[in-house]
Amino acid sequence: MVFAPAVEELYPPGAATFVEVAGLSDRLDGASRPGHFCGVATVVAKLLIAAEPDRAFFGQKDAAQVAVLRRMVADLRFATEIVVCPIVREADGLALSSRNVYLSAKEHAQALVLSRAIRLVEGLVAEGERRGGVLIEAARKLFAAEPSVRVDYIEVVDWATLLPVEVATPGTLFAVAAWVGVTRLIDNAILG
Repeated sequence: MVFAPAVEELYPPGAATFVEVAGLSDRLDGASRPGHFCGVATVVAKLLIAAEPDRAFFGQKDAAQVAVLRRMVADLRFATEIVVCPIVREADGLALSSRNVYLSAKEHAQALVLSRAIRLVEGLVAEGERRGGVLIEAARKLFAAEPSVRVDYIEVVDWATLLPVEVATPGTLFAVAAWVGVTRLIDNAILG
């Protein structure tokens, strides 16, 4: 069964009600894209109300979005369980995204620095490094070797609050966002 409401059904003329998850909506991707998570939370809330699903599935690649939606579901007491699906990657490691089609072959090769940063930090954590600042600095050095890629953020945060942490514990989120040409890409890993 497919539920595919018309735009007018979800956004009736004159609608003035929006869902905002204060604080979380302004962190990571929310800091770079003001108002984005308000739109996401509003449409997801409308869909959850309309469909009343037991579970809703979201990709880990959009980890900040997952954090916002988890908080919204908890705060508004939706009965829906948010299920996080693993990141799907292309054969070369780049996180699968509809935005990847905008990358030229050269940009695609440059974009691999995101997944290399993920693997680097995961490796450091596996070796016992837990200091957030050290993990971030190691990733920054890796990005510096690819000067045409502009870093938006490199963060080690608590996945529930999206606030920076000094020490990574199991479940801590390592997240990166960067511009490759005109395309903004994101990637992340759950540490530990």
